[in-house]
Amino acid sequence: MSGLKLFHTTNSGVTEVMPRLAAVEADVQDLVEAHMEKMLGVRFLASEFVIDCVDGGRIDSLGLDENGAPVVVEYKRGTDAGVINQGLYYMAWLTNHMDAFRNLVRDRLGVTAASQILWSAPRLICVAGDFTRYDAHAVREHRRSIDLVRYRYFGSDHFGLETVASVTGHSAPAKRVRRRAAGVPARSQDGAMAELAQAVDEVLVGLGDGVTRVQRKQYRAYRRLRNFASVCPPQQTKILVYLKVDPNEVDLVPGFTRDVTGLGHHGTGDLELQLRTERDLERAGDLLRLSYAAA
Repeated sequence: MSGLKLFHTTNSGVTEVMPRLAAVEADVQDLVEAHMEKMLGVRFLASEFVIDCVDGGRIDSLGLDENGAPVVVEYKRGTDAGVINQGLYYMAWLTNHMDAFRNLVRDRLGVTAASQILWSAPRLICVAGDFTRYDAHAVREHRRSIDLVRYRYFGSDHFGLETVASVTGHSAPAKRVRRRAAGVPARSQDGAMAELAQAVDEVLVGLGDGVTRVQRKQYRAYRRLRNFASVCPPQQTKILVYLKVDPNEVDLVPGFTRDVTGLGHHGTGDLELQLRTERDLERAGDLLRLSYAAA
């Protein structure tokens, strides 16, 4: 289980500190949709999306995550045993109607985003007041990417999210073993850069429980609910890692850390690490942990 993340939602002062549930489900949905990218790492596409099938239905929220994977988000005010099955029903519809989702992405985010959808890793995120131990067990038995996220309101201006369970579809959660880093071309596996790539993988996986990998052609993402690191295939003399750390809060060191805010690059994050040796990886330890905690 990941730590609770609090999000500031208004400019008013805190009038109460006891955690509470929403008055109605729609309050949670409206708040998450308004801040979906910040809270879930998902770009918002549509609300109450009507599906065209015999049984009908409305998908609470549709989105596209930072790695290009389709995302179904379902909400419940409290504990509801049906939220997972309902979400899986909508995911099945989604994967059987790719053109409808692709058209939605094209209309909202453009042709490029629509052409880069990661259909191999669709996700379901269930946001609810709570889940039972049976819910957490059930998601681990599925071959789908599912996140169970508990919410709470704190006072009048803070909203908290906590991951109860997270499963990454067909790929098992990252294991803390030394092996060839997947996604790295075979020709790059020899020598110091191959060893460094393996070390980077081991360190990122070892930051805590619930770390999963998402493989794209240009990079590999390491995520909890959101990405916290993106690792590009080794270059001849270095490995580039992108972190979700504000570069303005870091003492940048030429040749080691770089602010790439607004600059095009593969992966997600505004702080670039340039790793040439395992000593560089050790130096980066605090930054890696900071990014992990933020996710």
